[in-house]
Amino acid sequence: MAPTGECPAEVVNGGGETTATVNRLRWDLTPEQIQAMVNALISQTKLVYDSVGALELDAVTPSNTLKALADVEVEYTVQRNMLDFPQHVSSSKEVRAASTEADKKLSEFDVEMSMREDVYLRIVALEGKLDAQSLDAESRRFMERLLKLGRRNGLHLPKETQEEIKSIQKELSNLSIDFSKHLNEDTTSLSFSREQMGGLPDDFLNSLEKEGELLKITLKYPHYFPTMKKCWIPETRSALENAFNSRCQEENSAILKKLVALRAQKSSLLGFTTHADFVLEMNMAKSGKKVASFLEDLAQKLKSLGEEERAVLLQLKEKECEKRGLTFDGKLHAWDTRYFMTQVEEMHYAVDQNQLKEYFPMEVVTQGLLDIYQELLGLSFQLVADAPVWHPDVTLYSVTDQASGDMVGQFYLDLFPREGKYGHAACFGLQPGCLLPDGSRQMSVAAMVANFSKPTSDAPSLLQHDEVETYFHEFGHVMHQLCAQADYAMFSGTHVERDFVEAPSQMLENWVWEKEPLQRMSRHYKTGSPIPDELLDKLMKSRLANTGMFNLRQIVLAKVDQSIHTRTGLDPAEEYSRLSTEILGIPASPGTNMPATFGHLAGGYDAQYYGYLWSEVFSMDMYFSRFKQEGIMEPKPGGSLDAAEMLRRFLGREPKPEAFLLSKGLASTPCPC
Repeated sequence: MAPTGECPAEVVNGGGETTATVNRLRWDLTPEQIQAMVNALISQTKLVYDSVGALELDAVTPSNTLKALADVEVEYTVQRNMLDFPQHVSSSKEVRAASTEADKKLSEFDVEMSMREDVYLRIVALEGKLDAQSLDAESRRFMERLLKLGRRNGLHLPKETQEEIKSIQKELSNLSIDFSKHLNEDTTSLSFSREQMGGLPDDFLNSLEKEGELLKITLKYPHYFPTMKKCWIPETRSALENAFNSRCQEENSAILKKLVALRAQKSSLLGFTTHADFVLEMNMAKSGKKVASFLEDLAQKLKSLGEEERAVLLQLKEKECEKRGLTFDGKLHAWDTRYFMTQVEEMHYAVDQNQLKEYFPMEVVTQGLLDIYQELLGLSFQLVADAPVWHPDVTLYSVTDQASGDMVGQFYLDLFPREGKYGHAACFGLQPGCLLPDGSRQMSVAAMVANFSKPTSDAPSLLQHDEVETYFHEFGHVMHQLCAQADYAMFSGTHVERDFVEAPSQMLENWVWEKEPLQRMSRHYKTGSPIPDELLDKLMKSRLANTGMFNLRQIVLAKVDQSIHTRTGLDPAEEYSRLSTEILGIPASPGTNMPATFGHLAGGYDAQYYGYLWSEVFSMDMYFSRFKQEGIMEPKPGGSLDAAEMLRRFLGREPKPEAFLLSKGLASTPCPC
């Protein structure tokens, strides 16, 4: 929104703007075009920064500083995403390589522009000229954020220190890109005989590529997790787990150590005791001590539950060894946990995952999910025919508001694995929903990228229930991207505090544990029959299965992340093994290096992985106190408000942890939310 009082013609009052229904993204760029467009984008963007930086200090206005910077950010963000997103999804290795190089070059440029002391001083001068009423709330927040980011980049420090910080930030960007690239490009596979894959269903085995008489298993999720859950041959699980947690070990372990050291160095230059404290200043938690206290408190609450569950897993292993004539060593290994946790679901809750997935064919799940979200948010989705996309598997949908008919945005679905593709599940914001320079509103565009099992000639893609949960969660991020209303690109979509960003999607996960939505998202892939009520009831009761072990593992990962970013000289692999043994009672497999495969550590979650558990406190409170009670959800205002203020407005009070503890099996009384 343009500032009020300075440029009346630029002011757009709430709801008065029109939405520009244009998707400006292109996916047919060649490596040469990507390179040329990067150079042009850098030149055009630098001109705006040069112009702002050259203003006389007494001539600065909201229009020639804030609006100029906001306008160029919109254009830069769209173009940048178009150039660096292909590294995660393109089927062309050459395009992925060009996109990765573009990301590196643009990341270095980002550092250069974020370190423009001349621009920073113009914003300082503007703040000094304005009184409290000169700007609307979001414009003031934008100005304050620019000033805070300037200080966090050291622009108030001596020139030599600024140059040192700039150099560190450029190296951090390049190292992070390489860390992720190594994981995306990993093509490790193992080959096993059909006998070595005992316990896996025929539809899974028949879908595998053959290497002579052997079956090829990659380390992509649709191969790895089903095998770890169902294969009864421990040697197969052991070989696979060792390979999975040894991916990119040599190159990424070296990168991670450099990243940790450089982050600590930069934070020290900026006056912070640790990198965690530097990062957390911008989050709800605010300090490493508060995060450590939160994690330790939760670990203690879960300790006895985890011990009970571990004892059950050991009992199951002992019975399994007796049944199959194997030696029982009295221990749980890293390759045992998923297998015996699946047995808990099947034996204690009578949930047969192989039977259950037959009711979750991809097309049925997708249609049910889309119908639920349309109803939930008052939206309409339309498949865009013959849309220009980056791969034939990808689909594009347009989203309109049911009440007004206005265009809200578009989203892409890219759901199946392929070589070189991003290996996890995530939502990518591609075109921010915010105001354009002429005051009209740019529609938001996002992509959901996942790696679910591909359909075969014999069967459609069949999803495990936890994959349905992942689908619902990530699509929640897509809706957050599209529905959030902000005037500035900086606050659009999921640009909220990192330890809150997961809360809306986590709240929406609850839907895949409720009877009505499950019925709407399921149908047997052969007969078309609904899930039997008995199976549905068993599934819903199984939600608390293994909750102690699962959440203790999340605490291990969060503590590893905090440890390496608060203490010096730690070896990440050794720290992971120590914490895994201490908290889970299950050591890391010798020779593996899980942190070298932990993409979050280089993907923007450094010192912030705790946020998954932290935000769950809020997601459960929102779900049980408002949504479960009233069946409503109001639109979210993006990052134009602090997360704490959004929560207070939504709940009508301060957040409480009771619903969170109840969801972990740690409260025996009904939630008083």
